[in-house]
Amino acid sequence: GGARGGGKSYAMLVDPLRYCSYANHRALLVRRTMPELRDLIQKSQLLYSKAFPNAKWREQEKEWRFPSGAKIEFGYAENMTDALRYQGQSYTWIGIDELPQYPSPDIYNFLRSSLRSVDKDIPVYMRATGNPGNVGSQWVREMFVEPSEPNTAFDVGIDTPAGKKYITRRFIPAKLQDNPYLMQTDDYYIMLASLPEVQRKQFLDGDWDAYEDSAFPEFSKATHVVEPFEIPRGWYKFRAADWGYSSPACVLWFAVDYNNNLWIYRELYTKKVTADYFARQVISLEQGEHIHYGVLDSSTWARRGDVGPSIAETMIQNGCRWRPSDRSPKSRINGKLEVHKRFRVNDEEPGLRIFKTCKNLVRTLSTLPTDNKNPEDVDTNAEDHAYDALRYGCMSRPTHPKYAERFRTFFTQNDFHAADNKFGY
Repeated sequence: GGARGGGKSYAMLVDPLRYCSYANHRALLVRRTMPELRDLIQKSQLLYSKAFPNAKWREQEKEWRFPSGAKIEFGYAENMTDALRYQGQSYTWIGIDELPQYPSPDIYNFLRSSLRSVDKDIPVYMRATGNPGNVGSQWVREMFVEPSEPNTAFDVGIDTPAGKKYITRRFIPAKLQDNPYLMQTDDYYIMLASLPEVQRKQFLDGDWDAYEDSAFPEFSKATHVVEPFEIPRGWYKFRAADWGYSSPACVLWFAVDYNNNLWIYRELYTKKVTADYFARQVISLEQGEHIHYGVLDSSTWARRGDVGPSIAETMIQNGCRWRPSDRSPKSRINGKLEVHKRFRVNDEEPGLRIFKTCKNLVRTLSTLPTDNKNPEDVDTNAEDHAYDALRYGCMSRPTHPKYAERFRTFFTQNDFHAADNKFGY
C-alpha cells in the first residue's frame, strides 16, 4: 500500500497464480463495487491467458478455471449483506483491492473466516492493497502500518485450546518510483507532485498521517490532549453517550472547571453488549461520583417492536438515567459548530481538553473526515461514535460568551468580599 502508481493492483492479480497448478487452490479477489471490479477483470484477461494458455474465463460465475482445477473468483462486497454471499465458502487465498475504502474492519474480518486449506501443500494467504486518504485509512494504518517498520513482518498472538498461536502480518510500501513502467517518463510523477499538499503527501509519498478535509483541523494532540489528573471535587460532572450494539457504543464523562471549560476525563468504548449490561457498566464506573445528568442519543427512545421498553427505558430501569439528545433540525450541524468553538483557543487555553486515557476519542477525532455531500457535517460512514457522544455533551452545555464571562467573574477571588473580616466569610 501507499502511493499511487506502485503496481499494487497488478501484484494483487498475479499473486494467486502461484498455486494455480494445484487442484485444491481456490482464490477470491474482492473490490467494493461491481464497476471497480470490472477493471480488475479486464486486466486479468490480459494476464491470465498468457500465464496459463488453457485457462477459461466464465462470465456468469465471474471466475477463472485453470487446467489443474484451480479457480480464481472475482467478487464485490459493498456492505455486510454482500459479504454474506461468501459465508460457508472455503478459500486458500483472499485478496481485497483498496481495503481503506471500507470504514471498518468488519468485512475484512468476516472474509478472513473463510480462509482455510485442506491441502498441506497450499498455504493460506490474505492480501490487501490500499492508499491513505480513504474513509478506512485509520483502522488499516493501526492494523498494518503502525505495529512495525515497513517490510518487516510482525506476529499477532492468538489464544487457542492448543496454546498460543500466531498469524503474521506485514506492510509493504509501494510508491510510483518502484514502478519502472510508469517511471519511463516524468508525466505521472509531475502530475502527482503538482497536487495540493495533502493529496501530494498521500498519493506521491504514501503518507498515512496526511488527511484531507479533516472535520476538525484545529484539533491538536499537543494542545487538546493532556495527562490525567484528579478532578477537583467542586467541578460539575455529567456524561454523554452514543448507543450501538453491532457498532460501538461510547460514553464520555465531562467535568466543567471554574472557567466553564470542558474536560473529558473518562470513556467507555464497547461493542456487542445489551442495554441492561451497558447501563450497569456505566454505573459501575461512576461509583463514588456525583454525575448531575446524562445525555443519550434520542433515537434510543424509539420503540423496537410493539411491546417491551425502548433501549433508553431499559437503561433507566437499571438505574442509569438519561435525557434525550437534541434532535431538532440542523442539530448535527449546530453540534459540530459547538465542538469547533470548544476546540478554539481563547485566553491561551482551549475550551475543551481530553485525557490521553480516552484513546478512542483521540484516535478517531484526528482522522474524522467531513461529508463529501455536506461539508458542514462529518462523514457518518466513518467511525464517528465517540464524536457523536462528544457532540451530545457539548450541545448540552453550549458556549455563551457573556455567560462564560459572568461564570469566570463569579469565581475570581478578587471579587469576593467577606461579610466578617475576622472569620473570612
